[in-house]
Amino acid sequence: MVRKFFGTDGIRGKANAFPITPQLALQVGIAAGLAFRNGGHRHRVVIGKDTRLSGYMIEPALTAGFTAAGMDVFLLGPMPTPAVAMLTRSLRADLGVMISASHNPYEDNGIKLFGPDGYKLSDETEAKIEALIEEDLSDRLAASADLGRAKRIDGMRDRYIEFAKRTMPKAFDLTGLRVVIDCANGAAYKVAPEALWELGAEVITIGAEPDGFNINLDVGSTAPDALRRKVHEVRADIGIALDGDADRVIIVDENGEVVDGDQLMAVVAQSWAEDGLLSQPGIVATVMSNLGLERYLDSLGLSLARTKVGDRYVVEHMRQHGFNVGGEQSGHLILSDFSTTGDGLVSALQILAVVRKTGKPVSEVCRRFEPVPQILKNIRFGGGRPLEIASVQAAIADGEARLGRSGRVVIRPSGTEPLIRVMAEGDDHMLVEAVVDDIIGALKQVA
Repeated sequence: MVRKFFGTDGIRGKANAFPITPQLALQVGIAAGLAFRNGGHRHRVVIGKDTRLSGYMIEPALTAGFTAAGMDVFLLGPMPTPAVAMLTRSLRADLGVMISASHNPYEDNGIKLFGPDGYKLSDETEAKIEALIEEDLSDRLAASADLGRAKRIDGMRDRYIEFAKRTMPKAFDLTGLRVVIDCANGAAYKVAPEALWELGAEVITIGAEPDGFNINLDVGSTAPDALRRKVHEVRADIGIALDGDADRVIIVDENGEVVDGDQLMAVVAQSWAEDGLLSQPGIVATVMSNLGLERYLDSLGLSLARTKVGDRYVVEHMRQHGFNVGGEQSGHLILSDFSTTGDGLVSALQILAVVRKTGKPVSEVCRRFEPVPQILKNIRFGGGRPLEIASVQAAIADGEARLGRSGRVVIRPSGTEPLIRVMAEGDDHMLVEAVVDDIIGALKQVA
C-alpha cells in the first residue's frame, strides 16, 4: 500500500509545507484521537516535542485535534522520544505523541505516535489513521460537554531522569569519570547532563543551548566533530553524542575516535551474555549493520537477525522472537528490558557500566571488531521503478556474484526521499567500491 502521510518513522517533512502543516496536525489529532478512543473513561494523550521552532505551531494544532476528539492532553514540553514512550505507559495514556524530525535540520519536523503500551504504531494502525485523515469526521467529533482539556504537567523531566538512573545497579556511580555530553541542542538538553551529574560524573556539556534553529547544527550524533574536539580539549574519558530527539547515541573514546552503533551493540551483547542477561542467544539489527559485527557475534556463539532499515522493524522482530537487545548502526539501541524504543541516554549508561566493570579505557571497551569495508552511495530518481529494469537487476546480480560469500549487496529505496541507496561490503575494498559504482552506473542510465 502506498501511503500518503506516514513514512518509515511517522510523518515527517519540511515544517509549514506538505505534509507538516497545522491543518494536517489538526487532522492527525482528530483521526488518532478517534482511532484510540474506546470505552467510557476519560481518554488522555501525552505530547512531547524537541526544540524546533515549528514545535510551537504543531503542538497547539495537535492539541486542538485531540481535544476535539474528546481526549485530554498532557503537554510535556521538550522531552526525549524515549521519555514520551515511557510516560505514555506510566501515565496510563491511550496515546503518546512526539513532535520531532529526529536528526534532521530545524526546517523539518515530524509527528511520531505511540500506542498505550509505549510502542510505535504498526503499519496497519497507521493505515487506519491515514484513512481517517482523508474522511469527513465532523459528525464524529465530541459533543460540547465531552471536549477534552489540555494542561502542561511539571516534574516529568525528573521522572525520566530517575527512570534512566534506575536502569543501573543500585550502587552504580560515575565518580571520577570525566564525561562530555553533546545534546544536539535537542530534546535532552536538560535531562541528559543532569542524569550523568546525579550519577557522580564530572560533566562537560555542549549542544545544550537550543534557540529553535540550531538543533543538530554541527552537533549531535550525526556531526560528532564538535564532540571529538571537546573530548581532546578537556581530556575527557568519554564523549556521548545524542541526536535531536535523543533516541540514538554515538560514543567518542578518549582518543577522539567515533564508535558507531554496531560496536555498541557488540559491547552490550557480550556483556549481557556474560552476565546471563540475554533473553535469546543473539541480537537483532538491520541489513545495514556491518558484516564484521555478524562475524564477531558468531565467534561468541551469538546470532545476528537482520530486518529492514528502521528501528520499528527491529523492535517488531525483537517482540515476535523474544530478543531483548537490538539496534541500528546509526546508534539506535533498543534494550527492551528497559524501553520500548531507542534510548540514547540509557544506552550510554549501559556502555559506561561496562567501562566501570572492566576498568578499561573506552577505546578498548568499544573496539570489539574490525569493520569490513562498507560503501554506501545514493542516487536520486524522478519516478518509476528503476529497480525492476532488467539492466539494473543484471548489474545487481553481477555484483553479488563477484562478492560471493565474502560480502553483501543491499539495495533499498529511501523511506523519506526519492533516493535509492546502494550499499555493498566485503573484505576487498577495491572490489566493494567497483561493485557499488557499477550498480550506480546502471541506475543512472535509467533513473
